[in-house]
Amino acid sequence: MATVGKVIKCRAAVAWGPNIPLVMEEIEVAPPEANEIRIKIVATAVCHTDLYFLRERGRGEGFPAVLGHEGAGIVESVGPGVTRFNPGDTVIPLFVSQCRDCRFCRNPNTNQCDKSWSSQRPGKRLDVSSDTTSRLQCRGQTLLQYMGTSTFSEYTVVKEIAAAKIPDSAPLDKACLLGCGVATGYGAAVNTAKVTTSKWEKLKPVNCANIRSANFK
Repeated sequence: MATVGKVIKCRAAVAWGPNIPLVMEEIEVAPPEANEIRIKIVATAVCHTDLYFLRERGRGEGFPAVLGHEGAGIVESVGPGVTRFNPGDTVIPLFVSQCRDCRFCRNPNTNQCDKSWSSQRPGKRLDVSSDTTSRLQCRGQTLLQYMGTSTFSEYTVVKEIAAAKIPDSAPLDKACLLGCGVATGYGAAVNTAKVTTSKWEKLKPVNCANIRSANFK
């Protein structure tokens, strides 16, 4: 691709501060560095966690930032040392990393990877909700990468361990929900509520809130 190794200018919804409406801006997305991949986001969904971070938590830390953690797209380029992905792969960015090697990834009872974005800010994980690095800039300012993903941008850069490859045939406007909504709902039912197959069969239909996804065109 002609963009490999170059800074990409694209659109993103930037959160400049708490309780300030998102602003569509032209931002700069740097090439991926070692063990990172740059993704062209095709579809992204809106989770209430994004809304909470922007409007409800009442803190000024963690801005300016590009929010969004439910997305799906195509790998545009890869940095040195990347072995899991190639340009053109269809992927879902993960806000919960999976290095597969640390004590938590090897434990079947937890998924809090030692190498995730949250591990870089001890005691401040929920205040800032990003790690100490970012490949995004706007108006000369560094934009924090929310939950290490920042899917409210046409392009984003994530760690190799923070993405999952999916079939190329997957409808991305639906697959993006696997990044949070589907996994969270399934986990709540199976791991917390301990719902079994027999219990599923007895459940009555309930109304569910709509989860909307957006396509970048």
